[in-house]
Parts: sequence; structure tokens; C-alpha cells
Amino acid sequence: MDSFIDTNMNIRDFLGKDRTTISFEFFPPKTEAGRVTLLGAIDHLSQVSPDFVSVTYGAGGGTRSLSYDLCVQVKAHTSGVVMAHLTCVCHTEEEIATIADQLWNAGITNIMALRGDKPKGMAAENMFGDFAYSQDLIRFLKSRHDFSIGGGCYPEGHTETSDINIGLEHLKQKIDAGCEFLVTQMFFDNDSYFHFVDLARSAGIDVPIVPGIMPVTGFAQLDKFENQFGVILPAALKKSVSVHEGDEAAVEQAGIEWAAEQCKSLLKGGAPGLHFYTLNKSPATVKVCEAIGLVREPSSNR
Repeated sequence: MDSFIDTNMNIRDFLGKDRTTISFEFFPPKTEAGRVTLLGAIDHLSQVSPDFVSVTYGAGGGTRSLSYDLCVQVKAHTSGVVMAHLTCVCHTEEEIATIADQLWNAGITNIMALRGDKPKGMAAENMFGDFAYSQDLIRFLKSRHDFSIGGGCYPEGHTETSDINIGLEHLKQKIDAGCEFLVTQMFFDNDSYFHFVDLARSAGIDVPIVPGIMPVTGFAQLDKFENQFGVILPAALKKSVSVHEGDEAAVEQAGIEWAAEQCKSLLKGGAPGLHFYTLNKSPATVKVCEAIGLVREPSSNR
């Protein structure tokens, strides 16, 4: 996978500068078949020439070794910038230090620092180790190495915090701790993103805020997005997808068309880039990028 960006650069050095960035998110597959599928997706996505890719990290470090192995593999396979996700739920300071050193020594200097979700079946009071919040993790990582650190944010509000002002206070604490850019949870109404950016700027949060995009590719996703992730689905999107219930190819096409229009509007409105949640698949993401003219020729100056 080719990239316009030097593989050793930090995301903070180019995000929000003089170009629109494109990035993809992958998760560590747990089976050989999943690994083969992911590598095929990475090859297919190479025609988009992303500026960076990110690799998720399971709740409580459930895919800790898989995450690290995939980061190293993607870095070797792609010639692009790789960002490792890291969560602090259920981890001790010593464990985080070991992971941070391991990533740094492997040349992975970009981290998405998150608190993380409670592992299934675990009591809430048992989920915290030496770090209670993502800002604690960010501060520790910064003291360990000069990582370029990103954080997550929620344009439609966090499921645990209904008060948007409280959410912004927590977000500002992340920035003050050393977070240098933000990537949003997926959303489907651009007004939510632009309103959130305005609120963040008013709260003194001035780092780049990259919108997270996930094209609808199946009818069953609608219920999952609303009820599991708390995402607001516009009535027009639900209608455009629902009329094709039973025809998954038509559902996917409707989702791609919605995402393409969403991306065009976001970029026109000043978004610094687009971050695609790929679910380790490539067709829908590539089609969206094609529709908005973001399939790019790789740079020879790398």
C-alpha cells in the first residue's frame, strides 16, 4: 500500500496542514481466514494511497499481541504510517510501559490513546488498572516517548455522558494532557459533526478533528448502529436503505451513495480529512473514494 507520507513521519506533522488526509481503520483478525481477508483488503485499498492506517486494540487488551503483530505486519506491508490503538482498561502502568516501549522500538510512533470499553462480563469497579481515564494514559505515554497521540470524540455525545458540556470538559483534559488530534465516532448527519466542531473550538479545543465514516453495507447494521453504538440515523438514510430490504447489493449501494455525499459535504465544509472504518473489508470504502475522486496516484517521493 503506497502513501504520500514518509513512513517515519508523525501524524501530527501533516494532519490539518496543506492536504486532505485519507485513513483507514483495521482490527486484528483472530483466524487465518480473517488474516487472508484483511491482507486482500489492504491490497485493494492501496489504490487510494492512504496517509495512515490504524489498528484497533481489544477491550482489556483482549487482542494485545494480535494488535502489535498486525501493526508490525501492516507497517512492513504498506510503506505507510501506522497508528496503533492503545487502551488503558485493566492495564497496570508497568504493562502500558512495556507495550509503549515495544511499539516505539518497532518504529510505531503514532498512538490512538483510549480509555477502552469494559470487557464483557466484568464488573465496572474491576475495569480500571492504574489509569482511570484516557488523559492519564496520554500523559504517561508522553512522558515515556515523544509519541504523536490521537484521541476519540463523539459528535452526538458519549453513551456514558448525556451532557455534551461534560464531554467537552473531558475532551479538553485530553488535549491539555498531550492529545494532538481527534477522530470521531461514525455519524451519518454532518450537522452533528459541524456543530460539534464549533462547540469544541469555543471550548478551546483547537486540534484537527477528523470525521469517522462507515458506509452502511447491510440492512441489519441499522439496528446495531442505533442500539449498540447510540448513533443517530437520519430518516432519509433509513428510508433509502429500507426500501431495498432483502436486496443486500442495493442496500450497500444506497449506503455508498449516502457516504459519498456525506464525504463531499464534509470536505467542502473544511474537514481536515476522512477516516474510514473498514471492518477489514475494502469494496465499499474504495467505491466511496472513487465517487468523490480520492483514488490517487502514489507519490514517487517517499
